[in-house]
Amino acid sequence: MTDTLFDALRRWPDLEAPELFAVDAADRLVLDELYGAISAGIVSADDLRESLVIMGDNYGALTLGVAARFGQDAPMAIRLHQDSRSGQIALEANAADVASLIPDSATWTQQPLSSALVRDARVVLMRLPRSLAQLSEWSALIAAHAHPDVVVFATGRIKHMTVTMNDVVDTFFAERHISHAVQKSRVIRCAQPRNSEARAALSDWPRRTHHSDIDMTVCATGGVFAGDSVDIGTRVLLGALDAAGAAPTVRRVIDLGCGSGILAVATARLWPDAEVIASDNSAAAVVSARATAAANGLEGRITVVHDDGLQGQPDGSADVIVFNPPFHTGATVHKETSYRLFADAARVLREGGQLWVVANSHLEYRPVLSDIVGPTRQAGRTPKFTVFVSTRQVWLP
Repeated sequence: MTDTLFDALRRWPDLEAPELFAVDAADRLVLDELYGAISAGIVSADDLRESLVIMGDNYGALTLGVAARFGQDAPMAIRLHQDSRSGQIALEANAADVASLIPDSATWTQQPLSSALVRDARVVLMRLPRSLAQLSEWSALIAAHAHPDVVVFATGRIKHMTVTMNDVVDTFFAERHISHAVQKSRVIRCAQPRNSEARAALSDWPRRTHHSDIDMTVCATGGVFAGDSVDIGTRVLLGALDAAGAAPTVRRVIDLGCGSGILAVATARLWPDAEVIASDNSAAAVVSARATAAANGLEGRITVVHDDGLQGQPDGSADVIVFNPPFHTGATVHKETSYRLFADAARVLREGGQLWVVANSHLEYRPVLSDIVGPTRQAGRTPKFTVFVSTRQVWLP
């Protein structure tokens, strides 16, 4: 049954391409390991159905796979945390497509990353995050608030797993077992949470650092790119914005893919009368950007939203969009990840509005931006990064 289900899953609305998949061997392996743990008496079927938490499910493979494979005999209520908004949308779309394979008694609820998500959980399934900081935050949360008998199954592709991940897990759990490799994937099973160490570690999140060179306090949870630092690309874009100065007609600014909210704070300062929207696909980024706005006294000026691109923003509503784009989707490097976000920005910009983009120079975004948004010029350059400014032009037939 799960093979039929997995074959039907898609990544939409995330980037889709022949070499990109909604399910991988790590998803399949962790379900097999869970089945083996039930058979061996390590986990009970009742615990699985009554107190299961899933974290980091990419496109719904874990949630739907568990529901189809283990939810047939009794009601199953899953607590679920997906950081990615596009992943949340993909799960719901996939659930509709495979509805005939999912028992009506299996349900799931999306929850934010908090103690309530994992409180008294006895079984946790997790896709290993690539960030050690995010793994540390998640592991500490589980160890601090889950049931003392919790068993965690963390799955990933071997090429993305490191020995240091074992050290992180060992900080918060006294027992760890690593599965045999299957199709270049493994599962880390851990138990016996170290509750006191976990509670102490949770007090570190979100982390915060004041950067005197830009006079800004940056806050970040574990899942945010660059953490509480200021990455090089963002610094280059900040310099270009400062050099350009503030246009008096700007009334609505959007920080697309806001991360920790550095550009949102900078643009709120640059245009003190403008409405500023900070948008990110990552729930961790949303929490971080809100904390950064508050730490800099701008919580009343900056609205932070969890969105797949700019899907929630009206057409022709923004004067300026600033963007430090990703060139990967999940763990896969793919520059076309940014293309649909450029198109989103073009839709949301008013005629004559500007998209400011900083990118690695080798990506050669200028012709792409010109085609998707409008006339594009270079506004700054370093040996590694280039800042482009594209002016929205409505093309007439």
